[in-house]
Amino acid sequence: MNLVNKSALLIAALGIGLYLVLQPTSPVDVDKKATVADASTSVIGLNHIGLSVRDLDAALAFYQGATQFELLRRESVSVNEQASKLFGQDNIAYEIAVLRGPNMLLELTQFEGNQGIPVRNTPPQGPGMTHTCFQSPDYDSGWDKFVAMGIDPLSRGDQPIDLGGYGITYGYAYDPDGNMIELEQLDGKLLEDAGYGGREQDLDGNLWMSQVGLATHDIVGLMEFYQMVLGFKPYRYAHVTDNPRLDDIVAIDNVDLIGGWFKLNQASKVIEIWQYVSPETPEFTGQRAVTALGYSFSIEVADIQAEYRRLTSLGLDFVSEPVELDGFWQVYSRDLDGNIFSLRQAVDPQSRLSVRKLDAWGAS
Repeated sequence: MNLVNKSALLIAALGIGLYLVLQPTSPVDVDKKATVADASTSVIGLNHIGLSVRDLDAALAFYQGATQFELLRRESVSVNEQASKLFGQDNIAYEIAVLRGPNMLLELTQFEGNQGIPVRNTPPQGPGMTHTCFQSPDYDSGWDKFVAMGIDPLSRGDQPIDLGGYGITYGYAYDPDGNMIELEQLDGKLLEDAGYGGREQDLDGNLWMSQVGLATHDIVGLMEFYQMVLGFKPYRYAHVTDNPRLDDIVAIDNVDLIGGWFKLNQASKVIEIWQYVSPETPEFTGQRAVTALGYSFSIEVADIQAEYRRLTSLGLDFVSEPVELDGFWQVYSRDLDGNIFSLRQAVDPQSRLSVRKLDAWGAS
């Protein structure tokens, strides 16, 4: 695989990197050079990963302790007409903590009524949004930082695994709520070649976020859905099997996977979609509540009203019309598998919480 493009080098670090075996023919239309910059829509990138948690105090201590991300705000919300409209529930009540990482926001929310629900570890094969990924330089391992905060390792051997000697180690683990986390450690040469040039040394905690990880029973259908939402093509589609080291990473023998990727900036962000062939990803049935425990994510756009009208005309259901709340216009929806995502538009286009600023650190 020829990885001469700077941004492609770090994108190759996502998921399972150089051990991807490209299908000779793909059932989806792939453009290896496609990025969010090619969008026919006003989509500009990934703004945040959300986690609905049981205990905000515990979740905040865990994630901030591991990442050292800046706590922007923590507040309780109730009797708020805009919030109730946004989440589609009367008299909604929640407490939220917003952390700012180098290139993305991490939002932890404890909704009233979610306390005390039993912990259940997310299976790697899903279905649903199974994980997000934290990357770090190998000299300041993110894995070690999360271990120190008490993650429950999934990967065999309790240590990150080197897939192929190309400068990346991978490990999967669970947070205290049973949410799966991927941790990737990148060596200095890969970081330099990818255009980071040591800038990660100036970032609090030497950790950044990189991906939305979805597992589906129908990868073609879900990739077509996100191509419709995003307005640009995936840059990769692959079939991966017969790799004992991958088996060790996900702790499943003889794992067989199909994957697809959309590039949401030039350096580190992707939407990664997996279909597990063995063990088979089950089909999701039912409907996930917007406030349900687990992951969600937001796609930032430059014109939320135009995107709302466009996607509504294409048959996408939204929880509400766009609502202005906390410095963003926001609206929630679900994908074909019931995964919760939102569209966001910064009220102030130059906000430090907009993708325009969040992605600037990784520009090559």
